[in-house]
Amino acid sequence: MQRYLSALGAVALCGMTPPVFPDVITDWNENAVALATPRMVPPAAQRAVAMVQVAMFDAVNSIERRYRPYLVQLQAAPATSKEAAAAAAAGTVLVGLFPPSREQVQGMMASYLAAFPDGEAKSEGIKLGEAVAARILEARATNGADAPDAYRAKTRPGVYVPTPITVGSTWPNVKPFALVSPSQFRPGPPIALTGEQWAADYNEIKDLGSRNSTKRSPRQTEDARFWLITGPQSTDPILRQLVAAKKLSLIDSARFMALASVALADAYIAVMDAKYRYEFWRPITAIRNADLDDNPATQADPTWQPMIDNTPMHPEYLCAHCIGSFALAAVVEALFGTTEVPEISMTSSTAPGVTHRWTNLRAYTDEVSQARIWAGFHYRFSTLVGQDMGRKIGGYVVQNAMQPATVADAR
Repeated sequence: MQRYLSALGAVALCGMTPPVFPDVITDWNENAVALATPRMVPPAAQRAVAMVQVAMFDAVNSIERRYRPYLVQLQAAPATSKEAAAAAAAGTVLVGLFPPSREQVQGMMASYLAAFPDGEAKSEGIKLGEAVAARILEARATNGADAPDAYRAKTRPGVYVPTPITVGSTWPNVKPFALVSPSQFRPGPPIALTGEQWAADYNEIKDLGSRNSTKRSPRQTEDARFWLITGPQSTDPILRQLVAAKKLSLIDSARFMALASVALADAYIAVMDAKYRYEFWRPITAIRNADLDDNPATQADPTWQPMIDNTPMHPEYLCAHCIGSFALAAVVEALFGTTEVPEISMTSSTAPGVTHRWTNLRAYTDEVSQARIWAGFHYRFSTLVGQDMGRKIGGYVVQNAMQPATVADAR
């Protein structure tokens, strides 16, 4: 999709004067992703993007009033500029989240807003966007995202454990955007280590996910590298393409992007809740210690390494990529009635020169999930549980957040 504004960090945005255009929602999504991704781990980056999206939605919806607000619906004249309100809301949230980048973001807002004609509609839109953003920032300021990491590795006095800080250990206590609680859709525990399914999934990843596998195909290797990309940079390009392909209006674009971002943010909260509840071992641990699992069908390999270095620093069960991709697909299916889409494509910073394309989001979600097996990071049973959990979260968000006003009024 052609972009009128380059992402933050790619070009100097300050001083640019873009033309007026209808893609304010996706443009500021792109800017938010570019700002958050290098500065935050994926769960925190997705939280930041979701805050931007719900602020833009509530600002636009305060003017058009077609849907139940996410958080707040302020008074606004019908002639108020929705584009100015959305841009001001997004920029103000980003300034609040990234104070060191205040001048950069404010300069970007000024350049962006300069494209709109001056007048009361624009000035009132800016005021509205800033007011909505302030309410979003206030509401999320004490949601637990800033709690210090206090995770304690299981050990005995005097015994060495790996020392890197884990990722997301505080996230089970973060307040969700739409779910009732982080554990609302928590699955049951991992499968028994003594069973046939454990042996089958163990041996699959031992063979196909190893660094020196002779059974993994070139395409499987490519997929594993491609989906090392994480967080909103791995999902939001697809959302932006769908907005353009569906030719959504401004208010419907704002709602779609907000619903998807909320589902993705809550998926991260929910998956970290499950991960730190069960603390299930990663393949590199399980395969090197298979002599401890009491399963005669698994054989230990004390030197086994996954295809990809740097196994993610959080427990294995369940698959975060899987829950996120399925939450995205569930939102699309709930809103549009199908997972079939006009051709969408993705590139990945972790697989330079490679482009993947899909015309059905089922193929996309399956590729994402299986790539985590080929990389040596996740067992098949964990990917399936993650998919199911993502489906439930995406469906729940669409059914319970930012619904059409007629539905909300009937409640």
